[in-house]
Amino acid sequence: MTTTRRTFLRGTIVTTAAAAVPRVPFAQGVARTATIKTKDGIELFVKDTGGTGRAVVLTHAWPLNADIWDYQAVALSKAGYRVIAYDRRGFGRSGKPESGYTFDIFADDLAAVIDQTGVRDAAIVGYSMGGGEVIRYLTRHSSRNVVKAGLVGGAAYYLLKTENNPIGADNGVFDGMRQGVQGDRKAFLMGLLTDVFFDAKRPSAVAVTQEVIDSAVAMAMMAGMPATIGCIDAFSRTDFRPELAAVKVPTLVLHGTADIPVPFEQAKATAAGIAGSKLIAYQDGSHGIVVTERDRVTKDLQAFLAS
Repeated sequence: MTTTRRTFLRGTIVTTAAAAVPRVPFAQGVARTATIKTKDGIELFVKDTGGTGRAVVLTHAWPLNADIWDYQAVALSKAGYRVIAYDRRGFGRSGKPESGYTFDIFADDLAAVIDQTGVRDAAIVGYSMGGGEVIRYLTRHSSRNVVKAGLVGGAAYYLLKTENNPIGADNGVFDGMRQGVQGDRKAFLMGLLTDVFFDAKRPSAVAVTQEVIDSAVAMAMMAGMPATIGCIDAFSRTDFRPELAAVKVPTLVLHGTADIPVPFEQAKATAAGIAGSKLIAYQDGSHGIVVTERDRVTKDLQAFLAS
């Protein structure tokens, strides 16, 4: 059966069992790892390829971690860029506080990563909810030390459906997600990542194998429960529309036309709100294009960074 946005609503009843933690199938590159401390004392896990090239700072999708970017990080590093990817607070190997899951705090964390790694004239690229972090950083921190921005499947508009935002999703979608992660979290995430995030039955350049799904689930299960739920509240209820006009750096928007959690209409509206931005549509692409169309994403990012 073809996956539709209704699948999103059915996610709470998915009962597929996940395999044991698998070997991660994503490209693995040589990167130094370290932790930095945010202004409120939370340790963030950072992967840094080093080098003297222009820095590219990558923020990841909910409910994953920095490893989802490994393929692009390796390719960009080989192309001469210094690539920095980090686990958002509450996710992966970063500290997991009980609270503090707001985009103001996420933007401040991104500022801490930029400041403490010493990068200048950087490009920041956000995947999925990472797109919201990018927008909030650019507006809250006045684009400090950033010269370009990228949004890949970016949730950088307003995900909640309201009277003045008909292209959002009903609140029941997000209620269902909260219920799902508070129940059999692993089974729920397996179904969500398979049917909604990667839309696994959809044709793609890179097949969404069970190994890909298992690896993504393993990433998701590293997240703390407060973070997993807190970010649902954050990305569903944060309205970035008033901030888009304040984005002044060149911005690239890459988005699948068949994206379920962040519909393509939202990508078009995001790009329309950012003066001079460039939107590239991935025809029939899912929300998982960082993996499913990984070579094209890498190529498009490289062309943008080099321009």
